[in-house]
Amino acid sequence: MNDIKRRQFLRDASLGLAGAGLGLGAGKAAAQVAGDRPKDRAENVEVLNPGTRVPVSLIIDDSTCLVNMAHFGIPQFAAVFPDRYTQPWKSLPREIPDSFVRKFGEWCGDNGVKGKYSIVPCPACVGWVDRELPGWSGSELKASIDLVKKLMTPNWDIHPEMVTHTWVIDTKTGRPYPERSERFMENWGWSVGKSVDELTDYLSYALKILKNVEFPCEGITTPGGFGSQVLPEFSQATLESCRDVYTAEIPHYFRHLFTDERSVAPRVEYASGLNGSDPRCVVSIIGCTGDWFGGWDGLTRGSVDRLITEDLRGGRLPEVIGRGEPAIMVCHWPGIYYNGEEVGFSIFKEAVRRLHAGHDNLIWMKLSEIARYWAARELTGIVQTGNSVRFTAPFASPMFTVGIKTRGNAVPRLTVRGGSVPLGEVRDSLRLTRGSWVRNSDGITVCFDLPKGKSEIELQG
Repeated sequence: MNDIKRRQFLRDASLGLAGAGLGLGAGKAAAQVAGDRPKDRAENVEVLNPGTRVPVSLIIDDSTCLVNMAHFGIPQFAAVFPDRYTQPWKSLPREIPDSFVRKFGEWCGDNGVKGKYSIVPCPACVGWVDRELPGWSGSELKASIDLVKKLMTPNWDIHPEMVTHTWVIDTKTGRPYPERSERFMENWGWSVGKSVDELTDYLSYALKILKNVEFPCEGITTPGGFGSQVLPEFSQATLESCRDVYTAEIPHYFRHLFTDERSVAPRVEYASGLNGSDPRCVVSIIGCTGDWFGGWDGLTRGSVDRLITEDLRGGRLPEVIGRGEPAIMVCHWPGIYYNGEEVGFSIFKEAVRRLHAGHDNLIWMKLSEIARYWAARELTGIVQTGNSVRFTAPFASPMFTVGIKTRGNAVPRLTVRGGSVPLGEVRDSLRLTRGSWVRNSDGITVCFDLPKGKSEIELQG
């Protein structure tokens, strides 16, 4: 980013300081800035969940092409913390095979599951996904990349999980720094005290590796504690790097998961330019579970009951779904594979079965889809004048759903760019889809594809 763009970004990011205070539980680190919000939000109009459903998703960490991150990562962690990392890593398989990726991806596709799948660009310093992975042939690496592109990317966002998930890479040389300490581990100390520019450089380095092999990407996943002490800088660096490398319209990141009473609704941060030609924001996606599948190392058996109990009423997921917030599960790929026993995968399959049996109001979404919806939800201006509800949206969003309080038997008419868009009436809210509406006790609910720019709902009759 050149100096002019950089200064403009900092001016934009400084706007809306009155909206600061997005407390994300980061110790002494400063809170991010929410940024701008629309001045106009009609009192009788409420933006609801997409199609009045609750988003659900799965975040998969520590995944990449072929390499089992646990096998290669544990001895590197033990070099810094020998008393904490004593797992028998040599007994763990060095590879999580593509046959399992195919099995997992096909099952998820058959069951409508969506989420995020990491590709660590230089997994545990073994090699580079855009060059070679020593221990695997070039054709094996290419086949693995092609499999993820074809099978996973339709329903899964691809994120880098920093560069190596272990030792920090010197972006000037492409080699790990020689010092073997906590200070030069991605998971721990390196990000502490880093500036926006320094973090942007590092995130961009990771993103460019994925771009070299044509993986799509709109977001970032942090390994371990990366960024936890520099949350404002990390959030801004995500915004800058994803826009610069991938021209992502709405960058997002996964840094936090909460399993207590705190809200897990996405946080829309550093919003600016909402009424101009170049609106900006970055969205923090928050997980709602711990890794209750098979552990990050594939050595700790999980429990489906922590997610959702057999009677379908208890566990963390029904609690979050009951609040109407996105129920985003978090797992680690070695634990899903579980050294070939597939313990985590079995737990996940049962959790999905119970979710579908106990709830008819869910919608599976990728993290980028959730980020887009929440950005539109919070940043769209809404003005009601008489029987007209006008929307000014900096970002488009599919299945944008609003509840409008009305009297009588009003019927909605949607106008986009001067043209009328048909809306069909349905019998109940769970039948809502794009281009439909339903009458309820205090008005109507309308679900439509929100365009960027201007649109209008006129209440007729």
